[in-house]
Amino acid sequence: MFTISQLFNYIQSDLGNIITYTIEHAQLVGLAILIAIIIGVPLGIYLTTNEELAETILQIASIFITIPSIALFGIMIPILSNIGQGIGFLPALIALVLYSQLPIIRNTYTAINNVDPNIRDAAKGIGMTNFQRLIKVEIPIGMPLIMAGVRTATVLNIGIGAIAAFIGSGGLGVLINSGISRGNTNMVMTGAIFVSILALIADFLLKWIQKKATPKGIQ
Repeated sequence: MFTISQLFNYIQSDLGNIITYTIEHAQLVGLAILIAIIIGVPLGIYLTTNEELAETILQIASIFITIPSIALFGIMIPILSNIGQGIGFLPALIALVLYSQLPIIRNTYTAINNVDPNIRDAAKGIGMTNFQRLIKVEIPIGMPLIMAGVRTATVLNIGIGAIAAFIGSGGLGVLINSGISRGNTNMVMTGAIFVSILALIADFLLKWIQKKATPKGIQ
């Protein structure tokens, strides 16, 4: 029978492994989000200049996010087996990057598109180039919405990252997977609790970064 005291006893007895799994989980999700930002933000900005391409890319990104994670991991296995990486960190990383694209691209695209045309005209009037206007005006104004997409993608990936343990990626999903296999409720609950804690910490940190990166007059 499951009790809170048993749960705390288990966490205390296996704290070293739990911390190791938490670090693995954070590294997987952190790297995936970093790569997703490097791809998604510039792509979202570019799509504001090509409406037809924007519709196509957003539809493709929407398709990726609707694929069940287990199915996507399963697709990765035979593809990456050709380079000896069918299971483990790499397929999980690629899958998480793909899952991150929709919120990041969509929010970046929307943020830049929604900048007041009068502000753009004012920036042009003082002699700013297109690149200067983007860096100094449009991105700062759109930062809250862009960061909202990053936060959504991060929290989503922390949850999906737990499922990636089924293909050997490590992380907190190992506890959940092992707990289910052994019928150990304490392991399952510990994995779920630490996934939730990690998601809350990540969202708090990204919210703090968003506040620091957004000009005070826009907050």
